[in-house]
Amino acid sequence: MSESAGLVGGRYRLVKTIGSGGMGTVWQAHDEVLGRDVALKEIHPPHELNGPERDEFTIRTFREARAAGRVAHPGVAAVYDVLEEHGHPWIVMQLIPSRTLGELVRDQGPLSPAETAAIGVQLLEALRAAHAAGVLHRDVKPDNVLLTDSGRAVLTDFGIATTEDEAPVTRTGILVGTPAFMAPERAAGGRAHAASDLWSVGVTLYVAVEGRSPFQRPHALATLGAVMHSEPDPMARAGALAPVVLGLLRKNPAERLSLDEAERRLHAIMTGTAPEPTASLDVPPPVPARPAGPNRRMPLAVLAAGAIVVALTTGGMAWLSHRDSGARPPASTPAGSPTAMPSSSGPTPAPTDASPERTVTTPGDRRVRNAGPSSGSPEGRPESSGPRQKTTRGPSREPTRKPAPTTSKSDDDKPASRTPGQVEPSDNGRKGKKPKKPKKDKKDG
Repeated sequence: MSESAGLVGGRYRLVKTIGSGGMGTVWQAHDEVLGRDVALKEIHPPHELNGPERDEFTIRTFREARAAGRVAHPGVAAVYDVLEEHGHPWIVMQLIPSRTLGELVRDQGPLSPAETAAIGVQLLEALRAAHAAGVLHRDVKPDNVLLTDSGRAVLTDFGIATTEDEAPVTRTGILVGTPAFMAPERAAGGRAHAASDLWSVGVTLYVAVEGRSPFQRPHALATLGAVMHSEPDPMARAGALAPVVLGLLRKNPAERLSLDEAERRLHAIMTGTAPEPTASLDVPPPVPARPAGPNRRMPLAVLAAGAIVVALTTGGMAWLSHRDSGARPPASTPAGSPTAMPSSSGPTPAPTDASPERTVTTPGDRRVRNAGPSSGSPEGRPESSGPRQKTTRGPSREPTRKPAPTTSKSDDDKPASRTPGQVEPSDNGRKGKKPKKPKKDKKDG
């Protein structure tokens, strides 16, 4: 219909076109009965529908408009009337001087996370009112979000709104909605739920903060496939908003953020009280700080304990070694044990007076040690041949008595020939020379 067509329904005069889309054209019109400007949406039925299917489409549009008319909220563009003119339906709605969120992003680029969060809070409040009335929007997207000069966000175009118990696909197989913003359960042919509108809000916020659609593909079928099976690209600009958006874009409706939880988080981001998430930021990991307090002193305590253990172990081994060395007898030969010494060609020194035993040289170069009374060795034990030096004895607890000198013979009691040059000790234990024979007087001889 052209602008020169004039009057619609006998009261709405068309003024100008303010928007258009796949489902129809939106006009600015003037209500001559009430004397106010309104938004008049002309609904275009699909061209492939035949006569009966067109009639069904018109009935369906009337039912959806009446459902949307039950929603009364400042964040929802009110529906005033619905009528049929020139063979297709028209919906009369509240006219709000504004621009759409889609236009703003296309013209000025993405919004900040705080601005996007403020819009999201208002959209959720509007959907709460609609869902409380049993109405589902089914087509939440940036081009259906109106932004006023005062910063108010209004959800409009409930022209395809429906009740929760209605199937999303008509008898002719038409899938109602915009593929890139349609929830996975609806794209798969399932029924719409309140969570389906929350998914569409998540995609809308993604576009607002990132400046692009996460699921838009070259054609509708590829887009629907991405909605059902692909994950959205990582968000580079969202910051603290990313967890909320991704929580709304979970494939399983039961796992999506609830309306109340999403609103609470968005409100915290809007007021600046939400913490910045570290998982969604592409920044290098921080260098871990050294632990303070008791944890910092732990290595020193461990080292000190190790040093104490080593010191105790070393000291204990040294003490045991010292005790063992003190308990063992000295390296010298104890009393009563003969000590063999190498022989020499020279004279053998006699034992001193302080020795409790003495060694006597017998014929045949055999020496027999005669131990004193305190010695436990038997008398007359033969020793190895050869001169013997001083015999040392171990310490004795009893007082040392000087034994009487005795002379022992060999075991066979037979005198042996004396080796020339060998001397025998005197009675007092000292070496002496053989007394010379007195010379005879020649006169007497």
